[in-house]
Amino acid sequence: MSDVLVHRDGPVLHLTLNRPAQRNAMSIGMVQALREALTAAEADGQTRVVVLRGAGGHFCAGGDIRDMAAARGDSAAIVQLSAAFGDLCVAFSQTGLATVAVLEGTVMGGGFGLACVVDVALAGESVAFRLPETSLGLSPAQIGPFLVERLGLSEARRLAVTGARLGGTEALALRLVHELHRDLALDAALARVLKDILQCAPGAVAATKALLARARLHTPASLVHEAAEAFAAAVASDEGAEGTAAFVGKRPARWVPTP
Repeated sequence: MSDVLVHRDGPVLHLTLNRPAQRNAMSIGMVQALREALTAAEADGQTRVVVLRGAGGHFCAGGDIRDMAAARGDSAAIVQLSAAFGDLCVAFSQTGLATVAVLEGTVMGGGFGLACVVDVALAGESVAFRLPETSLGLSPAQIGPFLVERLGLSEARRLAVTGARLGGTEALALRLVHELHRDLALDAALARVLKDILQCAPGAVAATKALLARARLHTPASLVHEAAEAFAAAVASDEGAEGTAAFVGKRPARWVPTP
């Protein structure tokens, strides 16, 4: 069976990590499959949202120990494995598509990293975040920058030096996740979030995500002219004209899926 199950529902692409016997531990094959699925989605002109979740009640238990054991003693191979996962997180962080993660059960290592890079993180009450690398004599090297981006340096440092264990309530309080629900209510929460996302124009979503990413690294004053140009381009675009006409005409814009 495929390490990643791919299911399309109109403009929504569902990617399910599919190694339930290993709590969906991240193999190099899974990393490659996720990269290929995201690249294809970005190019197909149809996908607007990518949803990540795990099969069998867990999201992801981190890296596959067998891959790491096979590379032990070969520093170049370990670098390659680590960089491949880092590149995956970068790809999901930088995509113009909207991204949502549905988090249940174990969320460790690479799963923790993916939870940090999506636009919307929905968690079930069963969720258990773990950051055990330092307790194993390792470093959460690829996850660290995204943890800082999500939570800030102070919380990232605290979690790293304590080998963090977080339940859903603490993860919500830290804003590691955006919503917390009963596990059985996650599908309904996902449907609501997807409906909200699909009300928004895909081009506007991509442009806004790009501007917000730059805002993290630049002062507001330095972005005033760039933001003005982005706004003017949006006003002159087909989406801008359609959105305005839809608002005036009190009708859904053409990018809103028909019920």
